[in-house]
Amino acid sequence: MSRIISTTVYTLDELSGSAREQARTWYREHALNDDWYQNVFDEFCGTCNILGVEINMYRVPLLSGGSRQHRCIWFSGFCHQGEGACFEGDYAYQPQAVYRIREHYPEDADLHRIADLLQTIQLHNSGQLHATIRHHGQHIHENCMAVTVERHSPSGQDMTTDSEAAVTEAMRLLARWLYDWLESEYGWQTSPAIVDDDIIDGKYTFTASGQRFG
Repeated sequence: MSRIISTTVYTLDELSGSAREQARTWYREHALNDDWYQNVFDEFCGTCNILGVEINMYRVPLLSGGSRQHRCIWFSGFCHQGEGACFEGDYAYQPQAVYRIREHYPEDADLHRIADLLQTIQLHNSGQLHATIRHHGQHIHENCMAVTVERHSPSGQDMTTDSEAAVTEAMRLLARWLYDWLESEYGWQTSPAIVDDDIIDGKYTFTASGQRFG
């Protein structure tokens, strides 16, 4: 025998404090846009271009039979030790990098340090260093990037002994910089004020305990 069961639902501003926090938790886990980090990735690629790093792409097959290109950038976070970001790409010298980085990010000391480190080691090698950056292993953080450095010298001159270590340090600092930016962006997008606005805009409703209804 069929029955009609009625449930009283509430908007976010009608919930108690604890129920409202439950509703926020639901939104963060289930309704936050999966592409919240795309703007960060876009700007990161622009920053990489300034420094001389070209991010690789990979193809993801679609159910339709086609494919989609994705950047070789990965991250995990943000609640446990050992989480971070990494990327794959190729690096070559950009003589104006130290000036352009300061022009675009005048107060970002971390990026200044990365640009200065690359500039210094390139000057020791006549600007002839090239590097490949590849992810390896099962984890995702800056230490999971293998950096291979070569000197493309017409005369066959060897690179200085500290070249690979310096370029590796710069690439890993860049990955750490990206992770810090992603963590900051995620913190902002999941802050109570932003989440509340998104819930209200989405016209979501909840039970008295803060469970999503419908």
